[in-house]
Amino acid sequence: MARTGFCGPSGALNSCAETVVTSAAKIAIINIFMFFPFIPDVQPPQPGLPVRIPAFIVYTSMDYLEKAGRVLDIEIFELKRLRERLGENFSRAVELIRETVDARGKVVVVGVGKSGHIGAKIAATLTSTGSPAVVLDSSNALHGDLGVIADGDVVLALSASGETEEMVRILPAIARFQVRIIAMCGDPKSILAQNAHLCLDVNIEQEACPLNLAPTSSTTVMLALGDALAMVLLEARGFAKEDFAKFHPGGMIGRSMLIRVHQVMRPREAMAIVFTDTPVRDVLKAMTNVRAGAAVVTDENKKLLGIFTHGDFVRHFQSDSKIGERLVADLMTLNPVTVHKDKLAVEVLNLLERHRIDDLVVIDDDSAPVGIVDSQDLTRLKLL
Repeated sequence: MARTGFCGPSGALNSCAETVVTSAAKIAIINIFMFFPFIPDVQPPQPGLPVRIPAFIVYTSMDYLEKAGRVLDIEIFELKRLRERLGENFSRAVELIRETVDARGKVVVVGVGKSGHIGAKIAATLTSTGSPAVVLDSSNALHGDLGVIADGDVVLALSASGETEEMVRILPAIARFQVRIIAMCGDPKSILAQNAHLCLDVNIEQEACPLNLAPTSSTTVMLALGDALAMVLLEARGFAKEDFAKFHPGGMIGRSMLIRVHQVMRPREAMAIVFTDTPVRDVLKAMTNVRAGAAVVTDENKKLLGIFTHGDFVRHFQSDSKIGERLVADLMTLNPVTVHKDKLAVEVLNLLERHRIDDLVVIDDDSAPVGIVDSQDLTRLKLL
């Protein structure tokens, strides 16, 4: 076998590979062809001549993009397997965490190595979506860090094998607390799984690493399952946009979801407000006076009738050079898109994008225009 391939001479390797039926075996064979060199057959030595060992031949037909695609294909394959395995234990895990958080408990996430890094991300996602979570450092757990655990908490323990030494060592100490343990591991028969109240199966058939060593598919599956837990839990607990904004006050997300429309709009005195019988030339003058890109058209009772923008003027001017003499009532856009002054600023972003407009009229409880939002102002306010 050292010089003749897997199933006899190297020429028979392809026919042998056809008999392999499991997905894992097929992927393994692909790995060898795509990533590893192999030694061709060594010819029998000729009498009187030294044995000549051929040099390694490296398979080089795959470019970087093809190799990257192979990595993604393997991880997608494993994610599909995870999707098919979702079952009752997942639902129980969601309910267990929901009950814990509702009782003012928390999620304690613990993992070792790469699983620990994934656990930190899961804990961050849970915390930012309203389910308090902390990370327990497995290496320091037995030296005082167990103090982060309190009775009534739920422990989410991550380990691909379920047999990691550090994890196994702290399980008895965790068991002394009145907590529930949810294991996220790839072996339901492992020590971790057997000592957990629930086990979420994250087994894989193949890492995306060509050596089948570096945690790749296994960590992707763990992270995806953690996201699924957090997002389903978010819905189960009725977590809303306003709650999300409360935990994300910094940056564009926080500003857009905490600030109200009346805080970002241009007030009535900074608006160009005209009547239906106003000539377009006077409408443009009113827009220029307040440096606005749109004029709001109302009746004598301040009822909103329409809007006329600089873009409207440009489009009509191309076909009618005497547009300045026409009345704005003939050219305005009827029933313009509006937003209530007390809505969150994020609603403005949604409306501007959905309707592809640059100016949004702000109204009060009586549907009277009280302000206008110019998309350029949102950039200045760092909402875009």
